[in-house]
Amino acid sequence: MATQYSFAGTNAREIAASVERSVADGRLGPGAALPPVRRLAEDLGVSPGTVATAYKELRQRGIVVTRGRGGTVVAHAPAVGSRRPPRVPGGVVDLAGGHPDPALLPVLSPPSEVSPVQGSHRGSPRLPALEELSRAWFARDGVPDGSVTFSHGTLDCISRLLSTELRPGDSVAVEDPGFHHLLDLVPALGLRMLPVVVDDEGMRPQELGRALRAGARAVLCSPRGQSPRGGRFTAGRRAELLAVLEEFPDVLVVEDDHNSDISGVPLHSLTTGGLPRWAHVRTASKQLSVDLRWAAMACDPTTLARHDGRLLLTSGWVSHILQETAARLLADPSARVLIAGAERVYAERRTALVAALARHGVAAHAESGLNVWVPVRDESAVVNGLRTHGWWVAAGQRFRIGSPPAVRITSAALPEADAVRLAADFARVLGESEATYGG
Repeated sequence: MATQYSFAGTNAREIAASVERSVADGRLGPGAALPPVRRLAEDLGVSPGTVATAYKELRQRGIVVTRGRGGTVVAHAPAVGSRRPPRVPGGVVDLAGGHPDPALLPVLSPPSEVSPVQGSHRGSPRLPALEELSRAWFARDGVPDGSVTFSHGTLDCISRLLSTELRPGDSVAVEDPGFHHLLDLVPALGLRMLPVVVDDEGMRPQELGRALRAGARAVLCSPRGQSPRGGRFTAGRRAELLAVLEEFPDVLVVEDDHNSDISGVPLHSLTTGGLPRWAHVRTASKQLSVDLRWAAMACDPTTLARHDGRLLLTSGWVSHILQETAARLLADPSARVLIAGAERVYAERRTALVAALARHGVAAHAESGLNVWVPVRDESAVVNGLRTHGWWVAAGQRFRIGSPPAVRITSAALPEADAVRLAADFARVLGESEATYGG
């Protein structure tokens, strides 16, 4: 009811601001339902059109989402206030974060001296040495390296691309299940998500075609190390997806290759298929350091101009201190050896957990990357049950739009002996109640 939430206002702007305040101060939490348009209009003494306009503004700003007959509800991660990941309980092994093993990361070596410059770095935003290293990084995997630029991480880059290419109300094809931060980012930019089901080979071509025919103006996909499912493009799937995209030359295709050198599989990139509009983004956080907020992007010339034009108007450039640090690591032979070793270890740990679960009759998905995706019937029952055994895993809800329930287990820092014990506990939790068995 409107009186329950103390909404107020005589016009759309005031009503929207009232709802936003309730979300920002915590009175309305994620998933909370807003009153139907006509009911709130009656309570406030305004027209239904006024309330509908207020709700539209809130949707465009990523504060609420509309679920058809399910009504309008507060977004899972509304774009107001300060949200942090859920606190990990004490006394458990944290397998929920999706982070790399710190023991397999090189030590950062920032430059000891940074000379002052006249004015700003806007005139030369990219260090030549790092640009050359980035081009070689892309070229090694066959990604066209004619246009290269930098950003403050993958999400920063994708946010800038979407905000320059699209307008509020436009649609974006996204993976389902998909990276939860991207699923939060798209509605926060006022964009509509069109979910595309993924399997072990990535986006399904038929589902992508459906989203494109429904009006998607951009596609966000992961060619390998897909989070949370771990899918990767095969050569055959790449060809099928390119055949679908051929009919939509104006669509911007963005590949998020955040696991690049530690994914454990070769790259079959859509960018090598002659797409008119494309971008391939790689971050340093998973293989070099979670605190190194730097990413490189290869793209077509139009995308480069639009991205860098917006960057110029905002932060201007990526810190040359960060760039120098990244360049040192990318050029360091010992760091390359460590990264190659990490890729092998991650593959061994991922495979060990999948095999251990399989011995208990539990199916899991993990073709590449740092995570294992396990379908279940009741996510909460599994998460809470494993917590009693000392494990903390991620419920799949925040990664899903319409795909079936599951849990995500980060295997990156899980030794094989612990994987065996976790699998036994997992099977025990599933067997405690028929309602939670997900097999």
